[in-house]
Amino acid sequence: MEEEYPMPFSLEWTKEEIIDVMEFFQVIEEAYEKPVRKETVLAKYRRFKQIVPSKSEEKQYFRDFDEKAAVSCWKTVQQAEKQEAGEAFKMI
Repeated sequence: MEEEYPMPFSLEWTKEEIIDVMEFFQVIEEAYEKPVRKETVLAKYRRFKQIVPSKSEEKQYFRDFDEKAAVSCWKTVQQAEKQEAGEAFKMI
């Protein structure tokens, strides 16, 4: 997605955590542009959950990003979970 917009993050996170969360959001965007591998999405999501373990915080970050990027983080993660091992998929 070509449009530039701020990705949600917390000032309490380390530089590494901010980069990891940004990589998660980037793979979500990629899933709407081209096929991405199930394992890539789920690995980035697992790391995101280590940084943001609270379900309510996760929902807030997802909502903020979804609105700005016109994507659905949760639907993308759900679609990844449905895929067979090694499969790539693209969101429509």
